[in-house]
Amino acid sequence: MENMEEYLKPTEILDSDSEIVVEYMKGILGNNEYTPREKAVKLYLHVRDDIKYNPYLPFYKPEHYRSSNVIKTKEAFCIGKAGLLCSLARKAGIPARVGFATVKNHLSTKQLIDFLGTNIIPYHGYTEIWLDEKWVKATPAFNAELCKLHKVTPLEFDGINDSVFQEANSENSRFMEYTEYHGEFSDIPIDIILKSWEKTYGKERFDSWIRLIEAQDEKNKRDFMKEDII
Repeated sequence: MENMEEYLKPTEILDSDSEIVVEYMKGILGNNEYTPREKAVKLYLHVRDDIKYNPYLPFYKPEHYRSSNVIKTKEAFCIGKAGLLCSLARKAGIPARVGFATVKNHLSTKQLIDFLGTNIIPYHGYTEIWLDEKWVKATPAFNAELCKLHKVTPLEFDGINDSVFQEANSENSRFMEYTEYHGEFSDIPIDIILKSWEKTYGKERFDSWIRLIEAQDEKNKRDFMKEDII
């Protein structure tokens, strides 16, 4: 048996003890006496659809992934959303951790592929939740509104079976494939993730993203929801 205490504690990034995370969790669960599985499902669905998926956000500092900040901005990409679900589960008394995998054929747009230079995304984030004496994977990345736009059924989670990806959209075009698992962590391993991205995408492209983010304002922000679906 693993030491579950590690997966119940707040961290610098997964700040499950912060007031904003606590209040957010209470707003989802209220004072109802749900089972752990019922809690996990409700938390998953809320994070999936309340937090907008945005792949163009800042990514190079711990605060960019901090759960309380994700709630404030109401948007994140896969890692921030997986981290928020992890924080909420922990505050609800359910052991949880963040996991990562390299994915191919990600739900994407022409503009995002051009931005990344590839359809490979290392360190795509998911959440593992301890339910009924086993770890169950949950991936709250893509909100229902985005899935509808891309003709993909929103990814459900029942708290019993792993929920990691939709293999195809409604037109039977393969859209995501996990090619390598990188394991699970008690906190988001920023340094490891950034090194992997820099290696995959190249230092020049990686550094250009940071310069672009630091120079952008509200007028020139990218809108993933309005891009050309491929």
